[in-house]
Amino acid sequence: MDGKLIISRKPAKGEDGYKTFSVRIRDETVAKLNTLADKSGRSRNELIGILLEYALQNCSIEEKHAKKK
Repeated sequence: MDGKLIISRKPAKGEDGYKTFSVRIRDETVAKLNTLADKSGRSRNELIGILLEYALQNCSIEEKHAKKK
């Protein structure tokens, strides 16, 4: 090693495996996220990602059954 610091190029925006988009969230939900962020020391963005991943892994679609006559 010759002592040089090698810095790789930063991936272009959107090529890091993440996407940016906006959502509308109720004020009460934002307040709960802020409280959770303060208590956990994590950012609101990080918490939203954690919560979404959990929800996606633990949800199912309820099939509607046809009504019998």
